[in-house]
Amino acid sequence: MIIVYHKNNKVVKVIRNDEQLSFLSNIIATALLELAKSYPLDWLIWCEIDLRTSLNHSKFKTIFHHHKIMASYTAGAQNYISNAIGYVEESPFIKVNKSVIYPTWLMSSEVGGIHASVLNVIGSKIKTAANFDYFLNSVAKLGMLAGLFCYSEPGLLSNNPKELKENYQANNFLLFRFVKQHYKKRWLLLLLLNLFFFEKRFPMIPFFYALFFKNRKRIKLNLDAIQVQSTLKMVDKKTIDVIIPTIGRKQYLYDVLQDLAKQTHLPEKVIIVEQNPLKDSVSELDYFTTENWPFTIKHIFTHQTGVCNARNLALEEVESEWVFMADDDIRFKKGLFQNVLNKIEEYSIFALTTSCLKPDEIQHYKTIHQSGIFGSGNSFVKKEALDNVRFDKALEFGYGEDTDFGLQLRNQGHDVIYFPDLKITHLKAPMGGFRIPIKKQWESEAIQPKPSPTILYVLQKHYTLQQLKSYKLILFLKLLKHASLRDFFCFYRNFKKRWSRSVYWAGKLREKTK
Repeated sequence: MIIVYHKNNKVVKVIRNDEQLSFLSNIIATALLELAKSYPLDWLIWCEIDLRTSLNHSKFKTIFHHHKIMASYTAGAQNYISNAIGYVEESPFIKVNKSVIYPTWLMSSEVGGIHASVLNVIGSKIKTAANFDYFLNSVAKLGMLAGLFCYSEPGLLSNNPKELKENYQANNFLLFRFVKQHYKKRWLLLLLLNLFFFEKRFPMIPFFYALFFKNRKRIKLNLDAIQVQSTLKMVDKKTIDVIIPTIGRKQYLYDVLQDLAKQTHLPEKVIIVEQNPLKDSVSELDYFTTENWPFTIKHIFTHQTGVCNARNLALEEVESEWVFMADDDIRFKKGLFQNVLNKIEEYSIFALTTSCLKPDEIQHYKTIHQSGIFGSGNSFVKKEALDNVRFDKALEFGYGEDTDFGLQLRNQGHDVIYFPDLKITHLKAPMGGFRIPIKKQWESEAIQPKPSPTILYVLQKHYTLQQLKSYKLILFLKLLKHASLRDFFCFYRNFKKRWSRSVYWAGKLREKTK
């Protein structure tokens, strides 16, 4: 392991296994690249010299438990890339919970680390920047797309880290340059528009300055040659419970149970929450008792409909080490569970989501990566990660409960990893299903809210202020495409009213959770 101490954007000292090394360049990024070439099997740690006494050496093996991890941390309140990045990024990787390990490409020069083998691949593809923070954020942003796992990791520093007095932040020139180099072209213009409409700023010079830089999204990165084998133990008992909410899909559910029964690694228990809103109705799922199953079936029958309630009821019955959160209209091969456990052991993760496509759907995402989404019908989660996580009933019969659940997991310190080779087929059954027509409270209003109050509720709950404002502007521009320019002012007033009603009803949903 090599530790590069720096100050004022210059290398001060380089230590490898208690031995001081000489360095050819005092530019931090250049020095790291040189060290990576000379010591391709080492971990490279960077640390601001004033934080050396807070550097938590005892946690390094736990934090960097496989070679495709990049982690950093800042004890300060602000990141190098300002909150304005929320105007151009819609992902959950921007609003970082600094009290837990949190997935993000927002890196800090204060303290962090990366394996030399990764830096040899990514660092060689981009120009070395004298600005170390810019270099780190670029490496992480590009690396995440290629399967590098990037985190804000408070464990890098001791419990009472020293907060640096100077917490350098990118100016407008560097912000616009970063957007130009790492996003599609339209986001550069949208950044400018957002700053103008919401902050009354119009930085035209930084905007034009950024146009002279090449976009780095076109750089082809391949980290496949870097093998992953975590040194941590995440799987112990290897037991799995399955939870399935269902309504009116008797045959589809039977097929799911058949797939579960054929698994080479069988589940311990399958928890099925059957819903039927008819007052005098009884269960139609007779095959629970007429056939023999190689696992325990826990059947809950309820007249209360709603997928959030159903899944929460099922989660209360979970006893195994792992939970498979399934839909009632999916199909999968007999080796799925064993392959999932293999991946969990390989990567040491708390939550994973599989590929889940319709039979005729083309798979576009083929790289193992930190997912910005969570699938409540195709994911495996460790039971202990679910202690403080449940489906938000304010979202019942609406949209966004999957997104909200995934964001709750991340805010508890549990990343969600997508594995494209773990495949589930989603049949999208045309009948039945746990979503039934329910009249929303706002459907009788003369002015219909836009966006859906449930969507706005999730955005308000988990997104930054800048992300929320950008969402509003983009929604306005999308709707404007279908409006007549002659009626622009009428359209604008109507949009404001509909947004206002959405804000009102999102507030009502929020009151339900108190």
